[in-house]
Amino acid sequence: MPTALVTGASSGIGAEFARQLAGRGYDLVLVARRTDRLEELAAELPGDPVVISHDLANDAASLAPELERRGIVVDLLVNNAGFGSHGRFAELDPAREAEQVRLNCEAVVVLTGALLPGMVDRDSGGVIVVASTAGMQPLPYQAVYAASKAFALNFTDALATELRGTGVRAMSVNPGPVPTEWQAVAGFEGGEDKIPGKIEVEQVVSESLEAWDKGKRSVIPGAVIRWVMRASAVGPRALQLRVVERQYRP
Repeated sequence: MPTALVTGASSGIGAEFARQLAGRGYDLVLVARRTDRLEELAAELPGDPVVISHDLANDAASLAPELERRGIVVDLLVNNAGFGSHGRFAELDPAREAEQVRLNCEAVVVLTGALLPGMVDRDSGGVIVVASTAGMQPLPYQAVYAASKAFALNFTDALATELRGTGVRAMSVNPGPVPTEWQAVAGFEGGEDKIPGKIEVEQVVSESLEAWDKGKRSVIPGAVIRWVMRASAVGPRALQLRVVERQYRP
């Protein structure tokens, strides 16, 4: 059976990736900080999922050696762990913003860099990176989050191109507004209602895995938000910024 490792698996999109991948017959490695939540999820999944409590924001590098120690070979890596913030950058906690960059960007690079060479050697495997439509334009009041997701999107696009012909693939998932614990952590509760195209985590993951089956490089789950992003992409940057500034203003 192939093995999938899902980061940020304790809630939201990560937990749903675990559920749907388990339904596809994957063995699961569930990674997040909250052991109790991971164990609750593992108990509802078939098979015997491996639970690893790990703080990727501050120690991403030690996860791969832990996997090797346990004899775990990862066939599919789902880089989902991440968080955001909301407010004027000058008023936000600089240490928290830096932690956001470490988790949303550095941890993705570190974990992908550790596991990808083995996939290439085996001529099979893949990496899914949960980015965001937030990474497709600057977002005032979510400046660091949008920039970190732009990194994730561009990193994955480049990686997918490099991997052509290797038997290994990479795909970015770019959700729009999805009601999860993300909003509470970011201080943006109710804010998702300001953005058109809200969908649930089940749809995000099912459309993402359908896109993965088709060999897509990138996917925006949800027809409405796909249309919104395509329409906004043709407008001048100044107009985009004025529109999103009103939507995201605290």
